Amino acid sequence: MLLIRGATVYAPEPLGIRDVLVAGREIVAVEERIELRGVTVEAIDASGLILAPGLVDAHAHLGGGGGEGGAHTRVPAVPLSRLTTAGVTTAIGLLGTDCSTRGMGDLLAAARGLEALGLTTYCYTGGYTVPPTTLTGSARGDIVHVDRIVAIGETAISDHRSSQPSFDEIVRLAADAHVAGMLTGKAGLLHLHLGDGPRGLDLVRRALRETELPARTFHPTHVNRNRALWAEAMALEGCTVDVSAFPPDGETPEAGECIATWYHAGRDMSRITMSSDAGGCIPTFDASGVLLGMEVGSASTLLPEVARAHQLGVPLSLALATCTTTVARLFRLHGKGRVAAGHDADLMLVDPALAVRGVLALGRWMVKDGAPVVRGPFEAS
Repeated sequence: MLLIRGATVYAPEPLGIRDVLVAGREIVAVEERIELRGVTVEAIDASGLILAPGLVDAHAHLGGGGGEGGAHTRVPAVPLSRLTTAGVTTAIGLLGTDCSTRGMGDLLAAARGLEALGLTTYCYTGGYTVPPTTLTGSARGDIVHVDRIVAIGETAISDHRSSQPSFDEIVRLAADAHVAGMLTGKAGLLHLHLGDGPRGLDLVRRALRETELPARTFHPTHVNRNRALWAEAMALEGCTVDVSAFPPDGETPEAGECIATWYHAGRDMSRITMSSDAGGCIPTFDASGVLLGMEVGSASTLLPEVARAHQLGVPLSLALATCTTTVARLFRLHGKGRVAAGHDADLMLVDPALAVRGVLALGRWMVKDGAPVVRGPFEAS
C-alpha cells in the first residue's frame, strides 16, 4: 500500500489538498486526511506538488514511424522511459505512412512489450492506407477479435502520402469502426490523419451531412497542422478533434494555443483532445513531395502544452482533461484518466511548473524524483 500525503489534487477537477491511498493497482481512497493504524504502508510527503491522472496519449507510434526519406529514416521504437518521464501511463499505438515494412504484428508486439514493463497500451488497426493493414482480414474483425485493438487509424486524408481514399471508402471504414465498437464496447472510432491538402476536412463534413453515422465516430487528428485547417476544425460540429503537441516552430499553431482558443470561444471542452505523435516522423516536404527534413514526435511536449493553455487562461483542470479524462471517456477506457476511488492507480506528481517528479502506473513507481526507475531492457541507464 502507498499513501500519498498532502498533494494538491486535480482529478482532473480541483479537489484541493488531499491524501490518496493506493492498494495494489487501484486507488482506494481520496480524502482530506487518511489515518491508518496497524497497517504497513509506504507514505510519501507530496506537499507542494500537484497530483493528477497519468496522461493518456491517444496517438503514439510505439514501434516507430517515419521512413518517408528511405529505410535509413525509419524511426526506432519508443523507449519506455520516454513515455513515463513525460507523465504518460496509457498509450494507444498506431502505424503511419509505412504499412509495407511495418505491420500490425510489429505494432502489437511493441505494445505488449511496453505493457510487460508496466504501461497500459492499446492499438489501432490500419495505418495511412486504404484498404487498411489488418490481422484478421478486416478492420471490423480486428476490433472484434483482438482485445488490444480498439479503433481504426490513423487513416490519412488530405495528404500526398495518403491512398487518396474516396468518400465511400472513408464512410465504409467509419461504419466498420462504429459497428465494431457497438459489438465490443470499445472506442469504435475512425482516427483520421489530416495533412496539408486543400480538401481539409471536406470528407468528414460530407459524412456528417450524408450518412447516419454518429459524429463521435470521426476523430480527426493533427487539426492544428496549419491555421486554415484549425479554422475548419473550430467550425466542425459534433466531432471530437485532436490537436497534436508538435514541437514549436513559430508557424504551426501550438496545441496549447489551440486549446485556449477553443476555450475562449465557448466551445465544448469535452470535444477537444491532445496527443503527442510520439515516435512519429514530423517531416517537411518540398512542393514535389521530397523530404527536406524531419523531427521526431515526443510525449515530452504534452505537459508543456497543458501549461501553455493554462497560461493563456484555461483552467488547469480543463487543460489536463484534454489528455486525461476526455481521452479516456472518448476511447471508453474504463478506470483511466481520473483520480478517484476504484480507478486505476495511474498517477503523476508534478511541480507547480508541471515538471514531472513522480509517476505511478497501475500502482508501480515508474519515475521518482524526476528520473525513471523502470527502463526497457535496451535503454541506456
